[in-house]
Amino acid sequence: MELGVAYSDPLADGPLIQRASKRALDQGMNIVKAIELGGEMKKNGVNIPIILFTYYNPVLQLNKEYFFALLRENHIDGLLVPDLPLEESNSLQEECKSHEVTYISLVAPTSESRLKTIIEQAEGFVYCVSSLGVTGIRNEFNSSVYPFIRTVKNLSTVPVAVGFGISNREQVIKMNEISDGVVVGSALVRKIEELKDRLISAETRNQALQEFEDYAMAFGGLYSLK
Repeated sequence: MELGVAYSDPLADGPLIQRASKRALDQGMNIVKAIELGGEMKKNGVNIPIILFTYYNPVLQLNKEYFFALLRENHIDGLLVPDLPLEESNSLQEECKSHEVTYISLVAPTSESRLKTIIEQAEGFVYCVSSLGVTGIRNEFNSSVYPFIRTVKNLSTVPVAVGFGISNREQVIKMNEISDGVVVGSALVRKIEELKDRLISAETRNQALQEFEDYAMAFGGLYSLK
């Protein structure tokens, strides 16, 4: 499960997640509270790995030892930093290893030599970006993405999950045929945005939560990795 940290300048995210980040920040959310929320989820029965998705600046603003102590105390399993390029990620990857946190690598269409370097360092799974640009809902993908994903799959010794733009069950099924899992983000955030007033109201919250669960499960369930 990917747990995104709200950030004021989310360069990799499209309008949907930008609006969600602003709503969260306006309510006082920050990286510490997000990590603690992950811990609460674990306490309340979430028994699948939780990957913290955060930009690098919020991490830098915390003392590194404090940051990793928070991850450990709240049983956060992995870390994904979308704005940290390969050349600058080695130090953080080593720190993750020493604190037993899985560092998740992102790969986008690039040269094969660079692709091999990223994949060789990958742990947990490789997050394969299905389209260039920011996150967001897409009705279709460039045809070049399919051979790219197959190349990543052939090179990788860890599972390959595909994300960015997956917005319906048909896309999930198609991507799952050539990968090990599919990441759905913006579509779920859009549904939460549609339901937000009903989620806020105590009278309609349970019904809205059930509607959201039904919507999320229609993508194929919570356990998308084969």
